[in-house]
Amino acid sequence: MLGRGRTGSGKTVAFAVPVVMAVAASTAGRRSGSPRALVVVPTRELAAQVAASMGPLAKAVGLRVATVHGGVSQSPQVAALRKGVDVLVACPGRLEDLIQQRHCSLAAVEVCVLDEADHLADLGFLPAVKRLLEQTPAGGQRLLFSATLDRAVDALVRRYLRNPIIHSVDAVDTTPPELEHHAFSVTVGDKAAVVRELASGQERSLLFTRTKHGAKKLASDLNGHGIPAVDLHGNLSQARRDRNLAAFAGGSTRVLVATDIAARGIHVDDIALVVHVDPPTEHKAYLHRSGRTARAGAPGTVVTLILPDQAREVASMIRQAGIRPTAARISPGDPQTVALTGPHAERVFRPQMVEPAARQRAPRPPRQGARQQGPSRSGRASSPRRPTSPGRTVRT
Repeated sequence: MLGRGRTGSGKTVAFAVPVVMAVAASTAGRRSGSPRALVVVPTRELAAQVAASMGPLAKAVGLRVATVHGGVSQSPQVAALRKGVDVLVACPGRLEDLIQQRHCSLAAVEVCVLDEADHLADLGFLPAVKRLLEQTPAGGQRLLFSATLDRAVDALVRRYLRNPIIHSVDAVDTTPPELEHHAFSVTVGDKAAVVRELASGQERSLLFTRTKHGAKKLASDLNGHGIPAVDLHGNLSQARRDRNLAAFAGGSTRVLVATDIAARGIHVDDIALVVHVDPPTEHKAYLHRSGRTARAGAPGTVVTLILPDQAREVASMIRQAGIRPTAARISPGDPQTVALTGPHAERVFRPQMVEPAARQRAPRPPRQGARQQGPSRSGRASSPRRPTSPGRTVRT
């Protein structure tokens, strides 16, 4: 089956329920290292969220779900596989590693799902995906879900899906009816203050930057101005990424500053505002970023900040996305930002986290009888000489 639909249209539930039902109805038993269903996803965060969605369904019928992805130790993943897994949610790289180490086999896979296939292609995972599909039984059920059907994804469809049934929820460029788009032109000097005002509302805001350094710097700036924020990007450890995303999803922090790592697969309820602090370079990224808000019929707002030298490129990108935003020239204190964000939340100033200093090792006391190091005639410290044995010369 080939399923197409824009981000936020419910693709995870669309395959989670039938996959669990198919495995539960299977007569094959659970075997060590041999999952019966495989879900391939492009990112660690999406793997965690898919497993979280499928977990309660699988548990209700006595099935086990496990995740496999990089950024963490493989030992717990190997232990889970050895114990036996019914549904495995995996990123291609780590799964291939475990297969090569003989911890996992795909010979028993009855149902295989490729989620966010177009993003797998964008990240360069298609060669690995093809190698994985070649290891699954040819007669098994295969489902491919993608927001877009470009040339790379079409190659997968033609090679691995036999006479697929196509289900399309809506066009990829369909704009949710409750989603508002705004294009704010700002000067370089005003941009930082405008960003802080947009992030000052009482509801959740997701801010996108182009680079990892930009995300880290902006989150630090917001925290310094009393706007609690966490960052999400590839330079963080997996534990830190999980912790920051949980803080945003749980409500203890209302602002998330992220790179495009959060543009796909990340589902957090009630994100009221998405801000393209750095506009994306192509329209698909714009649509996927914007799709983090106005999900499941909820209202949402998207703001793109445009510097003078970005105007032409952003206008072309928005036109390709099929969006007609409300355009305005904005400066700090503009009533239009207040109208979008509502009343500002109370400022919270948190103590700065200081990295612990590296422990200094105390110098070891010299061994008894050893020569003390001291300055040589040249002023540099001399190294202790090794004792020589009779008849042996040691060169220094």
